[in-house]
Order: sequence, then C-alpha cells, then structure tokens
Amino acid sequence: MAKTPSDRLLADLHQVVTDAESLLRATADQTSAGASELRARVQSTLDRAKHSLGEFQSAAVERAKAASKATDEYVHDNPWQSIGVAAGVGLLLGLLISGGRR
Repeated sequence: MAKTPSDRLLADLHQVVTDAESLLRATADQTSAGASELRARVQSTLDRAKHSLGEFQSAAVERAKAASKATDEYVHDNPWQSIGVAAGVGLLLGLLISGGRR
C-alpha cells in the first residue's frame, strides 16, 4: 500500500528524532558550557517533538477507528446499497481496465 503524505511526514519526523538523539549521544563527551546548553535545548525540543508525535499518532488511530466503525455501521444498516455500490465500482473498474483490449 502506498504511503500517504502524513505517513511519510511521520516517518521523517521519527527519523529526525532518532538522528538527533544519536547526535546528542555522540557529543555527550563535549563539556563546554555552550555545548551543554545546546544539548539541553535540543533534548527539550526532542522531548516536546516525541510527545507531539505520540499525540498525532494517537489521534490518527482514533480517527481511523471512528471511520472504520462508521463504515461498518453503514454497511450493516444498508447492506443492499453497499452491495450495489461495490458492484458498480467493480463494473466501472473492469470496464476501465479492459477498455483498451478490444
């Protein structure tokens, strides 16, 4: 399945967090005041980013669950309409796919 722009953004943000954590570990032995202050600011930003990513993922999961539940309820409440729509979409896709093979 193709990744959506949101999925790619989320994956990229996770990678940025991972890379920044690696950078912090790699520079841990640098003890100058400026380096320590910078590491503290970066760590604070990373903590906020992790929290925000977690909230974003939770919200996305909840939206997906809600959409799934709504779809399930609609199909159960309107089974014949759902079958008709699915058959119509299948017919159109079949016609589009086989259209150039005559």
